[in-house]
Amino acid sequence: MTRGRFGKLFSDTVILALGTFGSKLLVFLLMPLYTALLSPSQYGTAELITGTANLIMPFACVGITTGIFRFAAEKGTDREGVFSSGVVLLGAGLGVTALIGALAVAFGTTWRNEILLVVLYVLFADLQAVCAQYVRATDRTRLFAVQGILNTLLTIGGNLLFLMVFDLGVTGYVLATIVGNLLTTVFLIVVARLWRVFRLRRVTQATMRELFRFSLPMVPTTICWLITDLSDRYLVSYYCGEAVNGVYSAAYKIPSIVNIVSGIFMQAWQFSAVVQSTDGEACSRFYSQVFRGFLSVIFIGSGGLILLSPLLCRILLNAEYHEAWRYMPTLLCAVALESIVSFLASVYMVKKESMHSFLTAAVGTGLNIVLNFLFIPREGLLGGALGAAVATFIGYAAVYLLRMLDVPRLLRFRLYLPRQIVNLVLLVGAAAAMTAGRSWSVWIAGGLFTILTGLNLPALLSGARALLRQRRKIAEN
Repeated sequence: MTRGRFGKLFSDTVILALGTFGSKLLVFLLMPLYTALLSPSQYGTAELITGTANLIMPFACVGITTGIFRFAAEKGTDREGVFSSGVVLLGAGLGVTALIGALAVAFGTTWRNEILLVVLYVLFADLQAVCAQYVRATDRTRLFAVQGILNTLLTIGGNLLFLMVFDLGVTGYVLATIVGNLLTTVFLIVVARLWRVFRLRRVTQATMRELFRFSLPMVPTTICWLITDLSDRYLVSYYCGEAVNGVYSAAYKIPSIVNIVSGIFMQAWQFSAVVQSTDGEACSRFYSQVFRGFLSVIFIGSGGLILLSPLLCRILLNAEYHEAWRYMPTLLCAVALESIVSFLASVYMVKKESMHSFLTAAVGTGLNIVLNFLFIPREGLLGGALGAAVATFIGYAAVYLLRMLDVPRLLRFRLYLPRQIVNLVLLVGAAAAMTAGRSWSVWIAGGLFTILTGLNLPALLSGARALLRQRRKIAEN
């Protein structure tokens, strides 16, 4: 039974990887173009606009995207009722957002263009997210992957058109994402025939209440993560200037490779975790085995990127952004912890304990904000943008510790704590060595990465052998 679950998880992950990683790779390959067409100041402004929109999105959709996925993926649920009730809640949230945005544009004296861009970004991103999450919840993994590819290609095409042809600068960069989300939403509605799923007569107060009760804590949870991500950029921009913020924002792009890999897996894992959540002891064993392999991928991947960060920076970023490599190792440590924290959050989703997710995230966000104010204005090693990166790491470390203590109360599975501690020490050591920027840095980081790989490779090979055995068994039958 466990092997069957692994097979489903593996096949879904492969499909999502093929559909997502290739498209995301295009974004990285085009980073030299983006950073050549936008100055560090412009790039920093564009990132603040999209970041602000992402901050508003959970409020506008009242957290309903996660709720639709959680309830529609559950066996025996009324999927039409869940989707229809969720869309009604979404419509109410987006209506209020559009009204506030229209008033701000009508009566505001400054930032009108930016406000309009933020509102349009929020409206179409939330619509696309709800449609995509429903498709994922109904196990149409291939369609979900295809829409992800389409969204990326449309966004890239829009960037090429608006930046290179029309020279729209910051407006063009944001508008490309808006158009990509709009056209992808139309694609999903047509191909998945979502107009047939939405039925007003299936909307019930009971379903809306249950969705709202689960989804509402997800709003502040998402906001906490976005504040963690954005507060450092706002403060770096304020204390150090837009140009430094542009470099710091670009430094996030390499660590986001780990986020992409983790996100691909989490999309497949969340479905498997929800579907198998009623199987008791078998569910715990499944969690333990998957978590072990997940940790190995995250630690090896993060360690490798830390070692290669200066080289990747030279390849992927324009010369004006090369200083970004100094912040990447610390941000990679933070992203590794973020990935583990996200895995632990799947327990909260399975057990429908979304409030636990919020409370633990709130502690990390509060600590991150305090440390940003302490570190960023300072001069020296822990000052400026590097101080912001360190604050981000400490914030995620706090959430990591809290969830490691809290999750076993809800679902018992092996956490491999000694292995995790050793891995984290090796990873932070490699990051510190690379950040030092000395002649010996690469040798120290390379040695630590070798130990890290040796420690985690057996788990990866064991998982690969189990999958191969399962494929042979299926072929023989």
